[in-house]
Amino acid sequence: MRTWSRILLAISFAGVLVASALAQISEKDYLSNAEADKIRDAETPNERIKLFITFADDRIKKFQYELEHPSQTNHEQQLNYLMNSYIGCVDDAADLVQLGIEKQQNVRTGVDLMAERTKEFLEVLNKIKTDAKEIDVYKENLDDAIEGTQDALNDAEKAKKSVAPPPVRRKS
Repeated sequence: MRTWSRILLAISFAGVLVASALAQISEKDYLSNAEADKIRDAETPNERIKLFITFADDRIKKFQYELEHPSQTNHEQQLNYLMNSYIGCVDDAADLVQLGIEKQQNVRTGVDLMAERTKEFLEVLNKIKTDAKEIDVYKENLDDAIEGTQDALNDAEKAKKSVAPPPVRRKS
């Protein structure tokens, strides 16, 4: 009887480990729980795109702050984490734009916001690159961020042309 209970306990423990691993995989590791909840609660693709752009803006501002005011511990990891988080937010916003276009959803507001903000982000990233403070620490991630932001900007500009214009009410 003891061996069966031990086997059952071992199987239960393995099941819990697998379930927790799957739960961790499905969450985006660069979003806080509150941010992930906001994304889930957003009703339209435009709202989700706006949230991802807002989160990307937050990450870039935190990155600049971390450069100016280095933390005592994990400074290098924090810089790379923030840049990777920024890249993830911009990529997810671009993915939502593409998905919205494929599903023929009204994503014009999100496309316009993305085109506008990615231009600003690109200027900030290029300024960070020219200032080159501690560039050795995060150069690869910065280059990826610049490339990803440029791709997102190009996608948004293309999407502006392919997204149907909003309906116009005709006077009778």
